[in-house]
Amino acid sequence: GAGQMGNGITQVAALAGFNVTMLDLKQEYIDKGMATIEMSLGKLVVKERISQADADAAISRISTATERIHCGDADLVIEAIPEIPELKFSTFTELDGICKPEAILASNTSSISIDEIAAATGRPSQVIGMHFMNPVPLMKLVEIINGSKTSTEVNLAVVSAAEQMG
Repeated sequence: GAGQMGNGITQVAALAGFNVTMLDLKQEYIDKGMATIEMSLGKLVVKERISQADADAAISRISTATERIHCGDADLVIEAIPEIPELKFSTFTELDGICKPEAILASNTSSISIDEIAAATGRPSQVIGMHFMNPVPLMKLVEIINGSKTSTEVNLAVVSAAEQMG
């Protein structure tokens, strides 16, 4: 998603050097998310917390899309959609069919069981919770939630990614 949480996650990941595809269902949501990121990065430049070159580099690492098929090559997919169980489950079922077999599927959920989300996939060992605090660019905290079948390797990879994002 490109909403408040999704665009914040996109921003911190891109600033950390990750290539990111921010996806939402409508181009207008993506445009609003990109405008928010650009405004936020602009504030960081004005406050001299990052350089203009860093902001420009972060923007250059962000691609956008309106179809989930663009998640197919991702190593880590971080879902940030509304807290509606059936919507999360159907999204993870779809992602399971789109994403490469080794991809990690993470949810930014704050209340839905990771085991229930993982059960919607054929890869429960690769499903994990990655709950960012709001506002993402300012809060230096990510809650990592393992499901009962989440592998140690997936946990370590997600902790590493979160640390790289600061």
